[in-house]
Amino acid sequence: MSFDRLNSLEAQPTTYRRSDDPQYHDDPEFQRLTESLSDQIFTLTSNVTRLSDQVALLGTKRDTERVRERVHNLLEETRNGFREVGEKTKKVQNWEDVNPSQKWAQQKLTTEFQATLKEFQTVQRRALEKQRASAAAARTAVEEAEHPTEGGVQLEQQQLLEEQPRLANQHEVDFQEALIIERETEIRNIEQSVGELNELFRDVAHIVHEQGGQLDLISENVDRVHDDTQGASVELRGASRYQKNARNKACCLLVILAVILAIIILAAVLG
Repeated sequence: MSFDRLNSLEAQPTTYRRSDDPQYHDDPEFQRLTESLSDQIFTLTSNVTRLSDQVALLGTKRDTERVRERVHNLLEETRNGFREVGEKTKKVQNWEDVNPSQKWAQQKLTTEFQATLKEFQTVQRRALEKQRASAAAARTAVEEAEHPTEGGVQLEQQQLLEEQPRLANQHEVDFQEALIIERETEIRNIEQSVGELNELFRDVAHIVHEQGGQLDLISENVDRVHDDTQGASVELRGASRYQKNARNKACCLLVILAVILAIIILAAVLG
């Protein structure tokens, strides 16, 4: 390739295809996985928002069994969703031979996953605190119903003299005990989930940290190649200039030789 051709190639603009171009499908399986993962993270984000709204009702006048049921179902659904998404996120992070656009997708999905998981952990802890407070209050109420205080005994005796006795219903006590057991079970489930998801968060963060070191090495290599390429380009331009100068000098010499030759021929003819 001549230096003139090289210069013309250097002057041409370089074009790139965007990663979101419909024609850009270098790894369909990776694309399907990341698109599915993005949709699931969006669903989890919506669940966390709904869960936060329901948890805010616990312990208030709007606290009902229906609210607690929704909280329980959302917790279970979201926990399972995070476990599934966590495994897919680790799979995406461990994908081999990724190009720059895929690396960007890895980082984006991991950041979104970590942010959503962190928010869910916060909501879980808030639900755990309210469940503990509710269970403790219910336990206290049951204990007071089973073992009334001295003032309560005197009041009850006075009421027995004035009206029909109003004794604690054993069935109601049993029902409250069952509710307390159910809430304590839910508390244990939440505590276990917090630990499991914390472990998942650490696993993903560890993978990201390891890849961060690899990215630093890649970045250093890219910078080094860039510097070497610039140096080579400067040398090529210099060589091109030298070649042009050499051609110009050669042309000048040929002209001088032609003039001298013409003079000699003229001198020979005239002589």
